[in-house]
Amino acid sequence: MAIIENHLFKVAIRNQGGELTSFYNKKTGVEHLWQADPSVWGWHAPNLFPIVGQLIDNELLVDGQKYELPRHGFNRTSELLLLKSDEQSAWFSLPYCEKTLAKYPYKFDFQIHYDLIDDALRVTYKVINLDKRTIYFSVGGHPAFNVPFNAGEKYEDYYFEFEVDEKLDTHLLTTDGVFNGTTEPVATDKRKLFLTRDMFAKDALVFKNLQSRVVTINSTQHDQSLTVEFPHFNYLGLWAKPGADFVCIEPWLGCADNEGQHVDISKKEAIQSLKMGHVFEAAYFISA
Repeated sequence: MAIIENHLFKVAIRNQGGELTSFYNKKTGVEHLWQADPSVWGWHAPNLFPIVGQLIDNELLVDGQKYELPRHGFNRTSELLLLKSDEQSAWFSLPYCEKTLAKYPYKFDFQIHYDLIDDALRVTYKVINLDKRTIYFSVGGHPAFNVPFNAGEKYEDYYFEFEVDEKLDTHLLTTDGVFNGTTEPVATDKRKLFLTRDMFAKDALVFKNLQSRVVTINSTQHDQSLTVEFPHFNYLGLWAKPGADFVCIEPWLGCADNEGQHVDISKKEAIQSLKMGHVFEAAYFISA
């Protein structure tokens, strides 16, 4: 466990999954992170690696071999090493081992760096290729934020506000969690997408062609807000358990399989490749 803080925020991160467990706003007294009620959804902000989303039959195909791998990969259930921490930053690491090689046959070091900079928390993903070949992977965030922010408010008072005007189309998922090849328009009021209790009745809203790289949770009742900025991520998921008092803003570099297209990892949609000896980095930011 690591705790970091500055004049604005106090942040806690656990070793399991290198997962953020608290994002507390000292100025407003608001705990912004969902507190993982196990009867609803028992996570706070899982870090997704080495895949994002669902594989067909939970099987990863690599060079003709099949490997069993659960939705969103194994990082979120793995115990990470705390490499170092100080007052305002913490580094976690998941190095490859026999257990990971049995599910994902590449040698790597997956690292997560949390640091407080100015008025934001920066979350940086780092992948180091320790193999003797190109490796393929996906990575993403899945932070869940409490909505409403304050007692006595309504969920429906809140809305997502996008950086620019968007024509939103969500890519629909099957009951097994893979894309079914169809899309559906999502109605917005200019840049605003208002929350409703049935918004996620068909699972996550998944946007593959979003122009915005900033999404803010706002309220019609006050000026408190929470913003996620994801300059390095091309896909975005929005999700919540129907009826639950949280929403997830999920920046992704990768996505679920497409129905009927069980392909090698190197041919998966939005897959990332990293040459031998190279290092990958991507970051997103949370502010409030």
